[in-house]
Amino acid sequence: MQNTHIDIAIIGGGPGGYATALRASELGLSVVLINREDRLGGTCLNRGCIPSKALITATRAIHNVDEAKRMGINAHVESIDFAKLTEFKNGSVKAMTDGLASLLAARKVTVIKGEASIVKNHCVRVKLNEAKGDDASIEITADNIVVATGSRPRPLPNHPFDDAIIDSTQALNLPQFPKSAVIIGAGAVAVEFASMWNAAGVDVTLLIRHERVLSHTHRRTSMALTRALTKDGVRIVTHSHVAKIEKSANTHGATVSYSTDKDETTHQVNADVVLVAIGRDPNTDAAWFGNAGIELVENGLVKTDAYGRTSQPDIWALGDISEGPALAYRAFEQGIVIAESIAGLNPKPVDNATVPEVVFSTPEFASVGLTMEQAKADPTVIGPKETAYPMMGNARILMSGETGSMSVITGSHADKADTPVILGVHMLAPDAGDLIAEAEELVGNRVPLSNAARLIHPHPTYSEAFGEALLKADGRPLHTR
Repeated sequence: MQNTHIDIAIIGGGPGGYATALRASELGLSVVLINREDRLGGTCLNRGCIPSKALITATRAIHNVDEAKRMGINAHVESIDFAKLTEFKNGSVKAMTDGLASLLAARKVTVIKGEASIVKNHCVRVKLNEAKGDDASIEITADNIVVATGSRPRPLPNHPFDDAIIDSTQALNLPQFPKSAVIIGAGAVAVEFASMWNAAGVDVTLLIRHERVLSHTHRRTSMALTRALTKDGVRIVTHSHVAKIEKSANTHGATVSYSTDKDETTHQVNADVVLVAIGRDPNTDAAWFGNAGIELVENGLVKTDAYGRTSQPDIWALGDISEGPALAYRAFEQGIVIAESIAGLNPKPVDNATVPEVVFSTPEFASVGLTMEQAKADPTVIGPKETAYPMMGNARILMSGETGSMSVITGSHADKADTPVILGVHMLAPDAGDLIAEAEELVGNRVPLSNAARLIHPHPTYSEAFGEALLKADGRPLHTR
């Protein structure tokens, strides 16, 4: 058993872990990054963001071909070469993970593959993936330990994942697109698979508990997305409650029994696969979390301060195991904050209110900042106002044939009561995931509304809709009333 002493030991090689490693190394700290899988990148690069967006990119091509008919382009999709599509998806993942490995090596970050646990103060034991005997594990002494163990898909109670009841990881690795699918859930994962599979010709039924998808987000925008999915052919059953899922006796697939708030009748729907996408659970249930004295809060999340410090000195936590949006790009910034804090700098903590949410449906949903309800409930906000912009007034939206929605929330903060700023932006549009970056800058930096509304947006573009919405919010509408 070897013993190494370094500045920072990081448990977990996902976005939060590797962001911490890259920034810490940049600041001259010695870093060991421990990853239990052979490939770096965690869920995002291997089983989430990258492979799912590769498939979404591909199936949007099918959607675009279908849309082309409306514009007089007579084209059709002959078939899907799934072997080649899988090669494209896996190639996208490999390019990102290989690039990450090279970047870490260039920054002189030591990467160890194995299962890590905190065994005592400032000490991490790693059971190496491939070593045996006396060399099967090593101990690392670190001045600081960063825990970034990520999360895993949550199963339905009494319905473990199998070959018919699948999670998002299994869904991404299917040998073919299913002919039919039931998706249980209304969050980003559920909506993205519903949109993607529907574009690929899958018969999709989406069972949701409330009246709209993304029910935790801005009402008007999420309702517009719900209508858009329905218009494109996704069957959405609102106010539904799953009673049981049974494997089909004579064929593959399963039968889902459910009821709705509208009646007490039990309904059934058959499908090749049932995708359960009801959330994720933090990977904090290993015994060493308790042994190390790391305090957990509701739902098994690690209790931290705004900078990522846990209840134990010199142990930090971030990403999906911390309270707040479970998003890769939030974990990036958390990692930077932790690395800079350890290095003795004075970084600003992550402001969850300015972390955007993006759902890569067709069209895309994007949101940042406060909703009107949240603004009204915030005692520091004065005079909140919601401005809705009619997206069909935008030339590019009109040409695209897509549904759109744009709402801007404005108001003043108590410390500057006479200066309205942008508090939140919520949109549904093609490329909304890219458009929201501008809104994030305005919200996060508290840019006065009057200044933001004078920024010029190129014509004709999707981004112009945001510019028009800002003008309207500032009381100076141009192409709308």
